[in-house]
Amino acid sequence: MATPIGNLGDITLRAIDVLKRADRIAAEDTRNTRGLLNHLGISAKLVALHAHNEHRAAEALAHAIANGEAVALVSDAGTPAVSDPGAELVEAVRRAGAKVIPVPGASALTAALSASGLMFEGAVFAGFLPVKGSARREKLAALAAGPWAIVLFEAPHRVAATLADLHEALGERDVVIARELTKRFETITRMPLSQAHAFVLADDDRRRGEFVLVIEGRAVEAAAGLDPRALLEALLAELPLKQAVALATRITGGKRNALYALALELKK
Repeated sequence: MATPIGNLGDITLRAIDVLKRADRIAAEDTRNTRGLLNHLGISAKLVALHAHNEHRAAEALAHAIANGEAVALVSDAGTPAVSDPGAELVEAVRRAGAKVIPVPGASALTAALSASGLMFEGAVFAGFLPVKGSARREKLAALAAGPWAIVLFEAPHRVAATLADLHEALGERDVVIARELTKRFETITRMPLSQAHAFVLADDDRRRGEFVLVIEGRAVEAAAGLDPRALLEALLAELPLKQAVALATRITGGKRNALYALALELKK
């Protein structure tokens, strides 16, 4: 189940009810989760489930569920099993024939996408990049080849190097640097990738906290001889205006503002 990614006010009523009813709460860091439970006035049995003990803990918790216990799974923040431990427990519970019920809530991924201002028809969530070496280079090359917007998580001590590597691998695209989402020092900044490395190095505070990076998708080369008016007419017959303009921009390689104005004209 999802827990707040920073602002405790983002806990849902359903999540509170689940936590109150749970016989056990499996947590990535029991100290962090105890702070959340104390804030909510909930007393529950906490058990640790993290990257170093997940296999053993998953089997024990699946056994507890089979014996009729209600177990809630949380991570330090956000949704477990999304760039966090938890997938092995989910699979163990499914293998045992028990039911897995997701409890959605705050998400750094969707928060960053919604505040990015980027137009996209699809996005690839790549989690954390490999730290270094050929695995990192191969992942960046694969991301560069795709047409979609890219979403990454990054740690403060690696964000500057990652922005430099992204510029080298992806070329000149806009990046949205979302830092400390929902927290007191939240900042969301958009700029060309060529400026991003220097930007975060210019001020130590710009490298503090947790990061979500959203990079715009690869521009599609202009299609020779394609009539943007005819294309927009066809797209507007099937799609809302903003989606039609975004897709036309990718297909034709034209300027979004000009295509948006043309779409408004056609809608009249």
